Parts: sequence; C-alpha cells; structure tokens
Amino acid sequence: MSERVLLAGCGDLGLRVAQRLRARGDDVWALRRQPQVSDDSGIHWLRGDLTQPMTLRGLPAGITQLVYLPTPDRRDAAAYRATFLDGLRHLLVALGQGSLRRVLLVSSSAVYGEHGGDWVDEDTPAAPPGFNGAVLLEAEQWLAAQSPRSIVLRLAGLYGPGRMQLLERLRAGQVAVPRTLPHWANRIHVDDAAAAVVHLLQLTDPLPLYLGVDSMPLPLDVLYDHLAGLIGAAPAVDGPAPAGIGSKRLSNARLRASGFAPQWPDAREGYAALLDI
Repeated sequence: MSERVLLAGCGDLGLRVAQRLRARGDDVWALRRQPQVSDDSGIHWLRGDLTQPMTLRGLPAGITQLVYLPTPDRRDAAAYRATFLDGLRHLLVALGQGSLRRVLLVSSSAVYGEHGGDWVDEDTPAAPPGFNGAVLLEAEQWLAAQSPRSIVLRLAGLYGPGRMQLLERLRAGQVAVPRTLPHWANRIHVDDAAAAVVHLLQLTDPLPLYLGVDSMPLPLDVLYDHLAGLIGAAPAVDGPAPAGIGSKRLSNARLRASGFAPQWPDAREGYAALLDI
C-alpha cells in the first residue's frame, strides 16, 4: 500500500528521501520556507514556516507518515529550539492525529559526548556537549512521549555530492588533525542516510531509536591521510582534536540487524567513488 508522506524540511537529504519515496510509489509532499519551482519529479511542494503556525494551515489531508528533517535558519540555541521543538509541536497540531501512523525525526550523533574512543550505540546514555545536541535530545524525548509510532534516526557526519568542503580544505592545507591520541571519525554517505530513512519508514515493527552511520569508524588521521592521498594533497598537519565533538566509535549494528545494508560501508570507498577513482 502506498503512503502519503510529508517531509518537513527538504534540502539535499530530504530531496534524496523524496526521490526514493516516489520511486516506491508513495505520494510525497515537501514543506519548505522557500519551495523549489515545480518540476516533473512528482513531489508536491508546499510553502510554510515551521516556526510560524499560521503558515501551516491547509496542509494536505490523510498524511500517513511524517519525516521531520528541517534546517534552522541560524546556528544558535534559539533557532534550534524554534525549529526542532516549537516547529515539531506546531506541525503535529496542524496535521492532527487521525491518519498519521508514523513520525520519523532525523536527529544527530551530536547528542553524545566524549567517550574516549569507546564504542557507542543506542543504549549509550546521551550527554550532549553543545546546544545543538541538547535541543535535539529534548525534541527526541518530547516526541517519544507523544506517540509510540515515532522513530528517531541519529545521523553521523554526512558526506557526498555537494559536500566536498573537507577535500577543498585538504587541498588548501587548512586542515589539522590529532596524531598522538586517536580521535575517531564517524561518517555516512548522504545517499545511505536517505536510504536508511526510507528503510525505517517501511519496517513493520521498528524500534524507537537507530544510529545512522557507516560500518567503519576511522581515526581522523587515517581518514584524512587517505583522502589527501586520493587528491594528491599534502597530509594534514598535527593539531588539536575538533572542538565540541567527542571521540567515539558509533555502531550501526542495530540498523544493520533491521535489514539495512549501506552501499558505502567505508567512507574511504565512498569518497573515492565521489572522485571517480
């Protein structure tokens, strides 16, 4: 049976989710502050601001699945709260509860803190070091209290087409990386992230929380040196670990156990494919 899916926020990741949903035969609406110009993709574009409930009137009836993946217009605590907490409340009120059978919130591994390189999974207590992770964790908890039909997908760092800033900085010699004490990197290709969202939407009996990450955490120096080699750049100089990002190895065991298999389980292969090497 086809679904009627609303994507709240539809940037690069959301558009990839929408395209996959359309390919499986779902009716898809995409809500944005500034919608795309109508195209032949079959996506129904809607204009609305999640922080302004008056703009959410007249949403399509009969929505059965909601994917919540907006981007705040500023990177500060107030904008995050307005988008991920107030916006989520506004939208659920506007949609009503009649037909809605599943809500998927795209969150972030930023809810985890420093773990000294240890493995982290869905049972690891969250301890967000920054306002972004703290607000996302609050949104997760609020949503879980509303309905047993919700799923949270905590994504690791995204890379993929159009997300090549790291390679540009390596070429320019603008990257430092800790070499004495390993600091672990966790990544997921944006197409695998989109595939994971669609996969979770179609599970019959999903768990409430999943980590969206590839299968190969890597020390930052190992990943960066490999990428530098791919593009013919000098290795990154020794320097401090990234601020506000704890060292940890994220596990995708639960997601894989649900039947999901990433196309790019190792970011080294994923980046090489982007460079067509």
